[in-house]
Amino acid sequence: MTTGGTAYDDRSSADVFSTRHVLVDHMQEPLVFVPTELEQGLIAPLIAAACGPTIRVERCGFGAIVAAARTAQLITERRPQRVLLVGIAGRYADALAIGRAYAFERVACHGVGAGSGGGFVPAEAMGWNQWPGDAAAATGAIGDMLPCASGTLPAAARAGLLLSACAASADDDDVRSRLELWPDAVAEDMEGFAVAAACRLAGVPLDIVRGISNTAGDRDTSRWQIEAAARAAADLAATLLGGRS
Repeated sequence: MTTGGTAYDDRSSADVFSTRHVLVDHMQEPLVFVPTELEQGLIAPLIAAACGPTIRVERCGFGAIVAAARTAQLITERRPQRVLLVGIAGRYADALAIGRAYAFERVACHGVGAGSGGGFVPAEAMGWNQWPGDAAAATGAIGDMLPCASGTLPAAARAGLLLSACAASADDDDVRSRLELWPDAVAEDMEGFAVAAACRLAGVPLDIVRGISNTAGDRDTSRWQIEAAARAAADLAATLLGGRS
């Protein structure tokens, strides 16, 4: 399938779930990742209250590089049956309400390629996959976009494309340049694609839940609704986990 000028594998993350690393008999509880200590402090108690203490809420770290490494490490150690990435994000589309949470169907990577600003060219547009695939390990190629929904998402909370960037948009010019490449993107974060790539390589289903704290490009944090966004994200994550929200 091609979206926003980029080809990607549109199978759900559940479709590519494999037992090559995790035997069914030994699958553990779901594992919830949050990027920062602030998000963990707001989100973890709410998930524990809704789902019980067996659901682990761990920090994956801030930004793409540490998030990918930490996700791979903890998947290897914990062998979860599924992963949820939960936290806050900035919106592109007014259709997403600040203070509410959404579960995303796809996540794309912005920042791996060549150039910057309006001259940036994504890796896949240059003819490069971020991972070529490995037939022996039954892992497909990873381009600039991945699915990030393990099953059917609640209609009221379902959102389309989340864009992950190494740096948040600093102003409206950043937002415009990103939307020129990714016109379907409705919000941005910094860890989603990294966690999705680690989960894809490990064969673990993933869902990404983000509470909308601000409009992307607005760096005045006095206008952000971090606590409301985090609470909404925790409630939606609990719903996806089968707890009471």
